[in-house]
Order: sequence, then structure tokens, then C-alpha cells
Amino acid sequence: MIDPLNMAARDQVAAILSGKLSVERVMEASLERITAVNGRINAIVSQRDADDLLAEARGVDQAGPSGALAGLPTAIKDLADAKGLPNSQGSPIFAGQISQFDDPHVGRMRAAGAIFIGKTNVPEFGLGSHSYNPLFGVTGTPYAPHLSAGGSSGGAAAALASGMMAIADGSDMMGSLRNPAGWCNVYGLRPTHGVVPGAEGGDLYLHKLSTRGPMARDPGDLALLLGVMAATDGFEDLGAHADGLRIGWLGDWGGALAMEPGSLTLCEVALGEVERVGAAVSPSEPPLSRDVLWQAWTDLRSFKIDAESRDLHRDPVTRAQLKPEAVWEIERGLAMTAMDVHEASLKRSDWSRAASTLFETYDVVALPSAQVWPFPVEMHWPGEIAGQEMDTYHRWMEVVIPASLLGLPAICVPAGFGENDLPMGLQLIGRPGADLMLLELAEAYHQATEWPRARPVLGG
Repeated sequence: MIDPLNMAARDQVAAILSGKLSVERVMEASLERITAVNGRINAIVSQRDADDLLAEARGVDQAGPSGALAGLPTAIKDLADAKGLPNSQGSPIFAGQISQFDDPHVGRMRAAGAIFIGKTNVPEFGLGSHSYNPLFGVTGTPYAPHLSAGGSSGGAAAALASGMMAIADGSDMMGSLRNPAGWCNVYGLRPTHGVVPGAEGGDLYLHKLSTRGPMARDPGDLALLLGVMAATDGFEDLGAHADGLRIGWLGDWGGALAMEPGSLTLCEVALGEVERVGAAVSPSEPPLSRDVLWQAWTDLRSFKIDAESRDLHRDPVTRAQLKPEAVWEIERGLAMTAMDVHEASLKRSDWSRAASTLFETYDVVALPSAQVWPFPVEMHWPGEIAGQEMDTYHRWMEVVIPASLLGLPAICVPAGFGENDLPMGLQLIGRPGADLMLLELAEAYHQATEWPRARPVLGG
């Protein structure tokens, strides 16, 4: 009997469309796995009724499965709108709120045949790379459930790693598709900004810091879901190509970024595998001060968060329910002048010019996906790294901002496991529009390593 949980999403779809596997059987397997392990890692929240899901799956079988996703079960990140499902954003302010429409990428997934089983857990408002909130609690990595799965797409990554589903959507402002992928031994792709549409309405020009993107257990499934989310077939028939690619290893940004012991070493071992599949890897000096990037990032991020959330801050009732980190961001934004924003934009422009020069030498630049290993779930965020104090709630994720500031495509590939038996990821970052090249590089690496086959053992 076919076990769908051990199959890639592409293989599940092929088996469903050929009649070798039913949508109902895939749904049954998914629900059985959720029942067995979700209580330990808390990846899926707002789950729909199992009988309703099975009935929907049978209906797809009876009508004849179709579409690129052909009835595959998945859950939507709890920061996105999926019609008929709650969208709490992990906040008591929005508890019980039911979405009345689909966000564009969700609608495309639905039209492609996906069945939504519920939502995936997030940090409150998506702030911070640790998925805990007062409504649903905390998500742990399946490899050590007492440790963080990362965030803000932590629920999605943990659900993939534990076999609940084969594909998941996510979003990424400050590493939210990359940090949890690394800590859960799966793949996450932050696409070039604009490849996947954001929410309907709102500003299209000033706040280009975040994007939606796919997560999966292999690059082929990333390509499958990206094609659906982006409404393009340009990612089909993914090849495995690394020959001749020049990769610059930025490491700890010339010693500027604090790193927990072992993380850089493991990423360098992973880069050795990248070399073995045909790429040339060499160390690179950072082309710009980390302080310039950090100042630009923190100001532009607070400017964006304030613009989106200041109404919640104005109302004393809702302000009292905001997490401290949200209040900090909004109040920083409120205190900014137009010239403050201009200065931050100038610094980002400096990085854009420096990055353009960097990509004249390299096709890809590489960084770790995180500066620390997964930490205890009860910790809100690391206060120090290797003796260096973190002065904000997100300083420990500084390594992800080079890609985010410019909307560059970045794929997180599993780097393997450290001496502590914990997973870590490696960021591979390309110039704008290099999404397919990164996917094909990741596919070559995946064929050589297949790290996600090291599935966690979780008791039922």
C-alpha cells in the first residue's frame, strides 16, 4: 500500500491524477499524523473538523482531481487570509476573526486544488523568529520539541518536517521562510520581491521588505508551489545545475556578527557539498558595514510596522493587548521624521550599489540561516550570543537582513546537524530574478545530501 507521507508532493499529485492514490487516502494519512504528533510540536492551529475534511476529499475524488495541487492537504500560515478560516495573527485582538476572502496566493492554491486543513502557528503579528503567542502557545522543532521551530513560519516548517503535509506557504520579512526551514531541516524560498503577490490593497512602493513564498521538503516541491503562488509555469521541470556557479561565503560578515559555536563550521561543511556538485566556493569580505545595514533595516522595518498597526496603538484597549515588541516597533515609527526615512533609504541604496558590485564577482552569496541554534521554547528571544549582548528582540537574526533589505531571492537549504544533533540551515542568495537558478542549485545540492530524509521520530 502506498504511504503518501513518504512521498514528495509532486509524486502525490502524479499518483492521484493516475488513479493510484486517492485524495481521501492522502487526507486520512495527514489527519492521522496530525493526531499522532501535533500535540507535541503544536504546528497546526484552527484545524477544521476531520469529518468535513474527509468529506471534501471524497468529493474531489468523485468529481475527478485536477489542478497542479490536485487535492493535496495543506495549512495556511496564520498571517494570511483564507476564506472561511480564522486569521488571528496569533493575537487576542483578532481571536475568532474569520476571513471573508482569500489572499491572492491562497486563492491560487485553492484554485489549483489544495484542501486547507487549518492554519499554521506563528509569533504574535509575525514579530520575532520564534513562533509563540498567547492564543495557541509555542511551536517546537520536531527534532527537539522542547526547542524553538523558529518563525514566523515556524508552524509551517514543523508541520513539513513531521510529515503532516508535503507543502506549505509562508512569508518572510526578517528570515521567516529561512530561519524555521533551517531549524526544521526543510527548504524555504524567499522569492524575488514581486514574484508572489502580497495582500490586496495597500502600498506597493514604500514597504518592500516582506514577501510570501513556499516551503517544502525538497526543491522540486518548492518549485511546484512557487509556480502556483506566482501563477507561472516557469518553474516546472526543475533541473539540477551547479556547474560553474561562483559562490561567495560571507560567513559572519567579517567577524561582525556573533555566532554560536559550531554554526559556521556546519555551514562550511554544507558548502563543501555545494562544491562537490560543481560550484566554486570562496570566502568573501563584506562589501558594507553591518552597522549601515542594521540602521537601514531597523528604521525601515519600524516605519512599515507603524504604518500597518498604528491604529491598534491609538486605541488604549487594543494597545494594552499588543506584545511589547509590537509597541516598540510602532513607537519607533511614530517618532520618525520624513528625513529619518530618507536617511534609511540612502543607506539601503548604498547596500544596493555594494550588492551589485558583489554580484559582478559571484553568482550567489552564502550566509548561515541563523546565528544561534534552536533555543528553549520558553525563551522569548536570545539575550546574548557567544557573550555578545543582543540590544533588540530581533538582533539575533541580523544575518538574514542583507537579502530582505533589497528583496533578493534567498533559498534556505538544510546544512545538516551539528554535534548537538540540532539542525541548521544555509542561505543561498542571488541577484533579483535568480529564483530558478537558486532552485536548480538547491536541487543539485539536495540530490547529493537529501537531509530531510533524516525525519524526526515523534511518538504517537
